[in-house]
Amino acid sequence: MPLSSVSLLEQRRIEANIVKPLIAAFEAELGREKTQEILAQAIIDLAHQAGEQLRQLSPDDSLQSFAAMLPVWQRDDALALEILESGESVLRFNVTRCRYAEMYHELGLDDLGCILSCNRDAALIEGFSPHIEFSRSQTLMEGAPYCDFLYNRQENDE
Repeated sequence: MPLSSVSLLEQRRIEANIVKPLIAAFEAELGREKTQEILAQAIIDLAHQAGEQLRQLSPDDSLQSFAAMLPVWQRDDALALEILESGESVLRFNVTRCRYAEMYHELGLDDLGCILSCNRDAALIEGFSPHIEFSRSQTLMEGAPYCDFLYNRQENDE
């Protein structure tokens, strides 16, 4: 993921301001459910591609290489992380503050924040490595006190 002069938080703000009126127009034409279904799939596809690009820029598809990229998402104090475990087979952390969620709230997009942001996480790691599984049971975006991220690296069967 090439470093840009624009932080990922600011990039998401720009994107949200562009898609907000588009989403309203599509909802008027297609309905809310169909619009959100299409939007979710488009975001997942973009995140998967971003994971593949991230893998190309990393020395390997290890959890350590992935963890080394966390500062990209944290830039501009976008995320406050509490690392709980970091090793070769497990990366576990909580996000205790998410300015992405705060930004979507400010823009009146609370209902779409998960689609536009949280939805990316599983697809991103899938694109980065087929050997890493991701799970999360809660998000700040949905009103939880923190987001719980868990990445498990499975041994290669090759």
